[in-house]
Amino acid sequence: MASAAEQLASNLNFSAFAKAEELKKRIWFTLGALLVYRLGTYIPLPGINPEAFAQAFNSAQSGILGMFNMFAGGAVQRMAIFALGIMPYISASIIMQLMTTVVPSLESLKKDGERGRKVINQYTRYGTVILATFQAYGIAVGLEGATNVVTDPGWFFRISTVITLLGGTMFMMWLGEQITSRGIGNGISLIIFAGIVAGLPTAVVSTLELGRQGALAGWIILLVVVLAVVVIGVIVFMERAQRRLLIQYPKRQMGNRMFEGNSSFLPLKLNTAGVIPPIFASSLLLVPATISGFAGTAGNEWVTTITALLGHGQPLYMVAYAAMIVFFCFFYTAIVFNPTETADNLKKHGGFIPGIRPGERTAQYIDYVLTRITVVGAIYITLVCLLPEFLISATGVPFYFGGTSLLIVVSVTMDTVSQIQGHLLAHQYEGLVKKAKLRGKRR
Repeated sequence: MASAAEQLASNLNFSAFAKAEELKKRIWFTLGALLVYRLGTYIPLPGINPEAFAQAFNSAQSGILGMFNMFAGGAVQRMAIFALGIMPYISASIIMQLMTTVVPSLESLKKDGERGRKVINQYTRYGTVILATFQAYGIAVGLEGATNVVTDPGWFFRISTVITLLGGTMFMMWLGEQITSRGIGNGISLIIFAGIVAGLPTAVVSTLELGRQGALAGWIILLVVVLAVVVIGVIVFMERAQRRLLIQYPKRQMGNRMFEGNSSFLPLKLNTAGVIPPIFASSLLLVPATISGFAGTAGNEWVTTITALLGHGQPLYMVAYAAMIVFFCFFYTAIVFNPTETADNLKKHGGFIPGIRPGERTAQYIDYVLTRITVVGAIYITLVCLLPEFLISATGVPFYFGGTSLLIVVSVTMDTVSQIQGHLLAHQYEGLVKKAKLRGKRR
């Protein structure tokens, strides 16, 4: 079976893609949905003076606001209806996943299969509405506090802003779910991916222009490019890295026939959590800093101090970011991979790890190996996300595109390509089955 799959994979080409009608429909749907998202980032919020807001944004974009704008695909810079982005949904997902490990009723729902998953998803949507409402109101108040940004301040502007921004976030959440179910790849990840990539060409052109004018040294630009290439290579290598545990199956007798025992591998990814830890960490750092930044800091020295310390390259930001990444690496790995459940499944099917007793000892061994490789994975993600932060802070590159962005772009690209290959393999398998049936009928 493995050799057949490898042979099919080697035969994947454009002709196979051209015949996969279902895959093409999924890709076109995904591209159309992402196009709708990009159009939404250009629809301005009602009641805003664009020129005054552009001036206010340019004076504050070097800090956390610039990173938030990158994740929102430039919607913050234009104060569009999608300015909140998808971050409220991600924050609500974090809260729900934390609660499923603490609240017994939610934990039982999590184990209740598809029905429980739907209930938890619905609770996540409710949480998204609550978080987005608070953030939208904070933005409305902050805009009113800025000079000449709001044309007609008052409760009507606040209510309309909350409704508009909340509607934009809920629409993006729905669009992401539609991409996941009817398109290719994870919809939420692709929306974040599209937002990051959309702002990259303009940022690169502006950086090269500064280099041409002599405002930015040529060696700095070259260093950034080299670092990006190296980080991409490291990400691709580490995301494919696995620790394979040998699984042995004993001989089986079915009727009068004796089947030889075979062996397989239990693959444990070095980075089981994927791109989730930096996204979760970024969202938690963005929410309080963004609200405080929009709500204004006049007369609040402690707010000003915290906001300054949470800027890129600052010690508090680096420590908090690294700590959150490490925490979410272990936390999310514990959520998505259950050693006890895996050991029970192996025991039910007669599989065992050589030298390890089935059952509880197997679960302990898997947990031991998983913990060790998660330590390596957490260190890798932390370094990938923090090293560019230090470089950007030290060199003064006029745009934010750090390790988190590269990790998201590369990981989402790899996952999407893997899904496309999976659909092509499934299509070729279907073609082989149909040919086999036709040959059987002819005989």
